[in-house]
Amino acid sequence: MKTIFKSFLAFAVIIFSLVFTTANVNAQTAPKIKNVVLVHGAFADGSGWKGLYQVLTKKGYNVTIVQNPLSSLEDDVKATNLALDKQDGPTVLVGHSWGGTVITEAGNHPKVAALVYVAALQPDNGENSIQWLQTAPPAPENGVLAPDDKGIAYYDKAKFHAGFAGDLSKEDAEFMFASQGAFHAQGFGTPITKAAWRTKPSYGIVATEDKSINPDIERAMYKRSNTKITEIKGSHVVFISQPEKVANVIIEASKK
Repeated sequence: MKTIFKSFLAFAVIIFSLVFTTANVNAQTAPKIKNVVLVHGAFADGSGWKGLYQVLTKKGYNVTIVQNPLSSLEDDVKATNLALDKQDGPTVLVGHSWGGTVITEAGNHPKVAALVYVAALQPDNGENSIQWLQTAPPAPENGVLAPDDKGIAYYDKAKFHAGFAGDLSKEDAEFMFASQGAFHAQGFGTPITKAAWRTKPSYGIVATEDKSINPDIERAMYKRSNTKITEIKGSHVVFISQPEKVANVIIEASKK
């Protein structure tokens, strides 16, 4: 009888040890942050995030998409802060292109735990977006037009596919062009007052085939700020063409 009891006890200890080990591993690998807020850039709107939204929500993340008015840096930061106010806990804040400038300022919100820059601008205190855009020559495919008489900049329709969304279908690029917001160009000249990446973990995605922001500009900004860099082969809208790979970076940020 004692032999049977000892065998049962030993078996119970093994089972308990396995359960504890599994629980401990799961605790270490589970994301600490479940909220993600996505901020689009100029010449776009929130609809472009649909594929990434689907990938993240299927993995259990709570995803909110900001619709930037694109009327000024201050207005876009305000729209982002409204979305952050509604989050129920720590949040990964993600910005694409001009959205990178927006999250650099809005990322000071107390609920923001990490920043992810997707082919995005990342100015420092006192810097503006145009300063960085002028540090390397634009690609021939780049189609950002000069502001019109209302101060609004659009993307040239003839260049939009190759310059903005070269790895998407013609049909998808046409939809993106048709749905682009009216971007008030003054935003490019507005300086950052407090760069959130100076105090919060930051991750940067370089789109190696980007024709709208020179990939070397992205590399230089991210290197300067000690941002963790991931290079992904894709166009300026790499988050649409490579949603799984972009999601992996966001997931990594959520586990820190």
